[in-house]
Amino acid sequence: MPNNTPSRRSRKLLVGLALLVVLAIVAFFWLSPPKKTDYLTATVQRSDLENSVLATGVLQAFRQVEVGAQASGQLKSLKVVLGQTVKKGDWLAEIDPVILQNTLAQEQAKLENLQAQKLAKEVRVKQAELTWARQREMLAQDATARQDLEGADTELRALRADAVSLDAQIRQQKLALASAQANLSYTRIVAPIDGDVVSISTLEGQTVVASFQVPTLMKLADLSTMTVKAQVSEADVVRVKAGQPVYFTILGDPDTRYHGTLRAVQPAPEKINNAVFFNALFDVPNPDRTLRVDMTAQVAILLGEAKQALTVPLTALGARDKDGRQEVRVLKPDHSVEKRQVRIGISNNFQAQVLEGLKEGDNVITGDASALEKADGNNGNGNDGNTRRPRQ
Repeated sequence: MPNNTPSRRSRKLLVGLALLVVLAIVAFFWLSPPKKTDYLTATVQRSDLENSVLATGVLQAFRQVEVGAQASGQLKSLKVVLGQTVKKGDWLAEIDPVILQNTLAQEQAKLENLQAQKLAKEVRVKQAELTWARQREMLAQDATARQDLEGADTELRALRADAVSLDAQIRQQKLALASAQANLSYTRIVAPIDGDVVSISTLEGQTVVASFQVPTLMKLADLSTMTVKAQVSEADVVRVKAGQPVYFTILGDPDTRYHGTLRAVQPAPEKINNAVFFNALFDVPNPDRTLRVDMTAQVAILLGEAKQALTVPLTALGARDKDGRQEVRVLKPDHSVEKRQVRIGISNNFQAQVLEGLKEGDNVITGDASALEKADGNNGNGNDGNTRRPRQ
């Protein structure tokens, strides 16, 4: 009968080794310390905080006038160049005045003719009055017929009526003369305001026709004060009102802020690509002419601001209770977690002002680091180097 003692010993040895491995695995998991929780934290610190409505705006001159021509004719000369600064009443351009000068001379001649006719008519009226008086005296002495007196009376009345008609014609002709003088004055175009010549639409030698609409020759703009027209979305316009402080920057100088006060919010909206915007207007001084017409402005309308306020990230804030307070978890120095109820002031899209419940230097929990690492792993993104991950 074969000897099976070695094989039995091998099986016993394998079973013993397997049992030792199982016991080692159980001992490792049983005796190893519990896994510690990783947290993302932020330090409560002081900083300037503002809550604002952001909008894109366009710069316009506070006063801008399109200078047109009320007289038709050839533009004889331009007295200004593009960019020139002018004062109210300065001579800007001249339209050829020859035709209107001739018209004025004709109207003046007509008036003088009517005035001469009036003098002649006054002489005839005077003569008719004498004839009528003489006929009346002669009729009283039975030296003439009543028919002759009646004829003198009729002649006198007719001449007086003609004199009244001439007076009316003279008044009418004076109005025509005044219109001709005004039309001639329109050939000399002067500045209606103080400002700069920002555009010239008509050049010397061109013919302008003012029959149906007033042709534009140039534009004047007072650039000493600029108006910003900011486009506020319909979601934000309910929080915007006149009197709020506002500032803006321009693309060419993003580090300089220009400050003003909101003057008005236009009640009628504008639609841009089916989006509704309301124009908010405010004015800023521009003494050095740095700001130009049609520049783009990045506008911030301040709803509230706090200087050197205690701030926390919005991600650290929990649910709001019935008293308006919000829960915040604070990581203490011994790595324990304490829940606190804090009162919040103004906030923006990233931070909130802490009024009560926290002090400077407290570490507040903003999230779970393991959850973030899992999300980063799924998205293939790295961790933020500024994020601190204390352990509890």
